[in-house]
Amino acid sequence: MIDSTKRFSSRVESYIKYRPGYPADILDLLKDKCRLTGGSIVADIGSGTGILTELFLRNGNPVFAVEPNDGMRGAAGRLLGGYPNFTSISGTAEATTLKDRSTDFITAGQAFHWFDRERARREFVRVLKSGGWTVLIWNDRELTSPFARAYERLLRTYGTDYKDVNHKHTVAKAIGPFFGASGYQQASFPNRQVFDMAGLKGRLLSSSYAPEPGHPRHVPMLEALNTLFDEHQSDGKVAFEYVTIVYYGQLTA
Repeated sequence: MIDSTKRFSSRVESYIKYRPGYPADILDLLKDKCRLTGGSIVADIGSGTGILTELFLRNGNPVFAVEPNDGMRGAAGRLLGGYPNFTSISGTAEATTLKDRSTDFITAGQAFHWFDRERARREFVRVLKSGGWTVLIWNDRELTSPFARAYERLLRTYGTDYKDVNHKHTVAKAIGPFFGASGYQQASFPNRQVFDMAGLKGRLLSSSYAPEPGHPRHVPMLEALNTLFDEHQSDGKVAFEYVTIVYYGQLTA
């Protein structure tokens, strides 16, 4: 499916249950380097089910969660609707519907690589207040363990378009031009998930490139996943080790 706004429509529940969160250290970084306070207005773009949104809501921030996918946005509403400072918005990175100069921070967690970067940049510049910050975040899987490397091979073998949409192929080249002359800074933090077999399957199926039931690669993929788990589990568990990478800077027109 080419339309990135619809890729996760059938994966909402798996996304909620099995995708990693973001370290609270991100808040400390932004407080120290970018003057984030509990009153800073945040627009979380491509907010999905609200994983990153909730990090800022817990900090007291008013958050506009901008998400084009109805299922993902609806899930975020169910999960986060109890926060009085949460506002759900049907919009895209290129057309947020937010007012000019209305936000102190724009964030994007695991989403920037889906954006039309030139149009999104113009929109971010329009929406951000003078002196506002843009923060782009990814949980990158480490490939240092035998399990991690085997899982990567599984994705390359069975993924429908994994090589094309893997953000690691686009981010390194895109970050510099996106921030432009004003530049950016980078920080990283360790992150981790531990899964039993059911959780590992859910984590795999939460990915937009994992073939779903009915696809000819679906059953062979799950058979390979079972074998992978049996070979690498310890006490019935396997671990995903991540580096959470944060790029932050101020955009100029």
